[in-house]
Amino acid sequence: MTFTPINIETWQRKEYYLHYRNHRCTYSLTANIDITKLKQELKKRNQKIYPALIYMITTIVNQQKEFRMSKNDSQELGYWDTMIPSYTILNQNQTFSSIWTEYTTSFSEFYTACTQDIATYANLNTFSPKPHEPLNTFNISSVPWIDFTSFHLNIYDEGEYLLPIFTIGKFIYADDKVFMPLAIQVNHAVCDGFHVGQWLTKLQQFADKYPDWID
Repeated sequence: MTFTPINIETWQRKEYYLHYRNHRCTYSLTANIDITKLKQELKKRNQKIYPALIYMITTIVNQQKEFRMSKNDSQELGYWDTMIPSYTILNQNQTFSSIWTEYTTSFSEFYTACTQDIATYANLNTFSPKPHEPLNTFNISSVPWIDFTSFHLNIYDEGEYLLPIFTIGKFIYADDKVFMPLAIQVNHAVCDGFHVGQWLTKLQQFADKYPDWID
């Protein structure tokens, strides 16, 4: 993993970053992603959908620098070259754990690693059962019991958290289509509505391309 610092003084986004950083401005929105084809094709291959969704979200995160903005241990602003997903899994005692899986552009390799991690660390009933989580992770969670139209997390960190947070909701079945509610929370200091719009367009296009991911 490589972290590239940004010189704020010469950064074209300096004025916007300082404005929204000083006002501690974050925002969230929810969009419905059409996963009809994806779900159908995964079912044919007897593959689980959650690892595929994690791979899909992570792949598009890694295509846009605005979704990889963070600070390093020295509190320098910059961006990671690659992000790794940290995601939630449900335990038998109705608590959850947060685990991570190393990202690879190969879907088959990632799918295998992700399903193995879930099998290994599920039901250990601890918050972070997989050790040594890298610095370049971002958060994905799933609440498959609720088909929400909006979702917002309240993080009291003075606006320091810059990475995106994604929450997957209960699938919506309508007019022979399957939609995934996806809530996205970002920090306005590094990510505008334009960037979120670009990201959502790419995500939908990527979902439509399955099974072209198969390698």
